[in-house]
Amino acid sequence: MIKTLEQIALEKQRERLTKRFHKACADYQLIEDDDHILIGLSGGKDSLLLTELLGRRAQIYVPRFKVTALHVRVRERDYHTDLGYLQSFCDEAKVPLIVRDISIPSTPPVKEGKTVRDIDNPCFLCSWYRRKELFNVAQEMGCNKIAFGHHRDDIVQTLLMNLIFQGAFATMPPILRMDKMPLKIIRPLCLIEEADIIKYAQMRAYQKQTKLCPFEHVSSREKVKGLLEEIKTLNPEAIDSIFGALTNIKENYLPKK
Repeated sequence: MIKTLEQIALEKQRERLTKRFHKACADYQLIEDDDHILIGLSGGKDSLLLTELLGRRAQIYVPRFKVTALHVRVRERDYHTDLGYLQSFCDEAKVPLIVRDISIPSTPPVKEGKTVRDIDNPCFLCSWYRRKELFNVAQEMGCNKIAFGHHRDDIVQTLLMNLIFQGAFATMPPILRMDKMPLKIIRPLCLIEEADIIKYAQMRAYQKQTKLCPFEHVSSREKVKGLLEEIKTLNPEAIDSIFGALTNIKENYLPKK
């Protein structure tokens, strides 16, 4: 059967993303034999791509590992994803889907005698409780790794946010071992550009969330994202340069106080 131009373009884009996904997994040793990986499936384009790529990779004989997707819904946050679509998507990817509903307590969380930071920040609270549920389910299911759909742009944005707001040269690593539980966080999309994900999501007709987060465009991350777009007018390759700096850190030039 003769392929259409659209089918050829889709296959090329899928191959482009798959190569970078495999490179990240190999370079940072993200997947090993007997892993059980829990995917944080929000329903956005990044987590859908992550589910698709990990589901396809799990069908290959080496290494042998299992994947499960978890979708967490927060009752106090008015944004939604079509569960029917998520289920059919996971069925196609051969990835089991778990759905959990959680609530954000009216009493702020307390840790080591102190109130958790940013308790008035709706994004922080939502993220904190969703991750807590991910950790809980991972341990219930016997998973040893949790996969997030953070891409290269997310990593660069987080670096800038930490520089601007925390005074630290730090960001989200491709793999992170948790100190207080036998879990690792992995980010298999860390070498993939967001623009490539957007293009593929359009070509694959990924279904968008039925109702978006009301705070989506007012967060600090969105402001830093806009700042990066301005920086790219000075240097179109700015993101490449900033990402490269993460592997090219030299000794401190200033003495510590």
